[in-house]
Amino acid sequence: MSFIPMTPAEMQDRHWDYLDIIIISGDAYVDHPSFGAAIIARSLESEGFRVGIIAQPDWKRVEDFQQLGKPRLFFGITAGNMDSMINHYTAQRKLRHDDAYSPGGIAGLRPDRATFVYTNIIKNLYKGVPVVIGGIEASLRRIAHYDYWQDKIRNSILSDSKADVLIYGMAEKPICELANLMARGVSVADIQSLPSSVVFTRIAPYVKDGVEEGDSSQIRDIILPPADTCKDKLTFYRMTKLFTEFSNTRVLFQSSGGRWIKHNPPAAELSTTEMDKIYALPFEYAPHPIYRGTIIPAFEQIKDSLTSHRGCYGGCNFCAIACHQGRKIQSRSQDSIVAEALKHSGTISDVGGPTANMYASRCKLGFPDSCKRRSCLYPALCLNLVLTHDEQLVLLNKISNLPRIKHVFIASGIRHDMAISNDKYTKEIAIKYTGGRLKLAPEHCVPRILRLMGKPEISSYEAFCSKYFAFTTAQGLKRQVIPYLIIGHPGSNKADAIALRDWLKKHNIKVEQVQEFTPTPMSISTCMYYTGLDFDSGEPIEIPSPGQVREQKKIVLWN
Repeated sequence: MSFIPMTPAEMQDRHWDYLDIIIISGDAYVDHPSFGAAIIARSLESEGFRVGIIAQPDWKRVEDFQQLGKPRLFFGITAGNMDSMINHYTAQRKLRHDDAYSPGGIAGLRPDRATFVYTNIIKNLYKGVPVVIGGIEASLRRIAHYDYWQDKIRNSILSDSKADVLIYGMAEKPICELANLMARGVSVADIQSLPSSVVFTRIAPYVKDGVEEGDSSQIRDIILPPADTCKDKLTFYRMTKLFTEFSNTRVLFQSSGGRWIKHNPPAAELSTTEMDKIYALPFEYAPHPIYRGTIIPAFEQIKDSLTSHRGCYGGCNFCAIACHQGRKIQSRSQDSIVAEALKHSGTISDVGGPTANMYASRCKLGFPDSCKRRSCLYPALCLNLVLTHDEQLVLLNKISNLPRIKHVFIASGIRHDMAISNDKYTKEIAIKYTGGRLKLAPEHCVPRILRLMGKPEISSYEAFCSKYFAFTTAQGLKRQVIPYLIIGHPGSNKADAIALRDWLKKHNIKVEQVQEFTPTPMSISTCMYYTGLDFDSGEPIEIPSPGQVREQKKIVLWN
């Protein structure tokens, strides 16, 4: 095994005089499946392509972008595992002073809007070489979107950056399909229907007037309002409604930056066999040797963890995970996860995904296109949802019994409203798989705010905690439940913060920090923030100012 080449010398070690694909990333190169550049590079490598990585190039030095030469097929560009603007700025738009994805945690090793900046540099240096953009920054900016940091509506990042193709979501399958098509001589401009892609289309779409308002069963393609009209808040609201309803099942078109873009539906979810194959690729599970002697904080956080699945059907309005990873749960087999666990010793810090106890769960109807629910959990658990907590317990038990493993914990959080009906699971989590603190996300306590967030009533959190502490007390264990809370969500005000403070006092909960709502691109809550409209009813709601958010925070941090 060896790392993906980062230097000409490493190319020579492989006896390569050229590369097929060069990936440029805003993160340091960590060869681990939790890092996007690594998992895409390894997937392309498994298809027989010669792949190199340029990690965190200095955007003020063109030489950094030329070190591996010109790729035969394309450049792949990602800002990294985080949106560069969220990576750089707090919810109050203040500059952060560290970067978990950089060596030594040093901030400033990637530019603002890294995808845009990197693409422009490559387009100037290598005219005619296709550029494919992806990662979370591109994925959540794939159509017209509200940009919190400029307080404006921006075009699709595809048209703004003038890249050739945007691949959204978890891109292993579509990026390999794209590379194989191009290797066979297909022009990138002719690749128009690749799943999980957004492309420029040379043929303006035709949909007769009003069809997007008609019977959805008769609609084939959807025209979204032009990007330059979405600064109008009602138009933006309507566009987001259309995208939310149809993006997973229909082809969408939008005029953006003077060109038509075509948004293709997402690729089929990965099967368990496909997931196992990806996680069996020859990762080094370490940062590239170029970083020897320095710590990359994000790697330190996940190096002892195991990813069991992807996707989330929780449908929280402030979250965009489903937009990126998908709503359907894609799980690895227990054998695959145990095989990875055998590479560890001591403590496994986490076994999970976006929500740990969604592992192996599914919709008994297969998430049909006819289903109009945005969430399988809100306002109540769907009767068609098949929960598999017992299967997760079997997995955790297998890992716990490995000879070199002393402890196994769940750190990625669980949905208490899913777990509350399974006393066996709650007990096992309480006495075996909690490392002193269990993280849950009630987010708030006021019913009106919880409805706007798409979160369950606070009574479900209280009921779960009651059971959880009953099990720990019976075993003589001291445990804590740490609630994640959001303040400043659209629709909230000072009275709601006071109610949350009083609820915390009532239950003697002293939180050390709360999360300020940040309007990230493409979330439903961001649509509410920009438009001032309740997403479901269309009625006006209050939008707290930055000063009011700070006031809410001060109230909630009562201790």
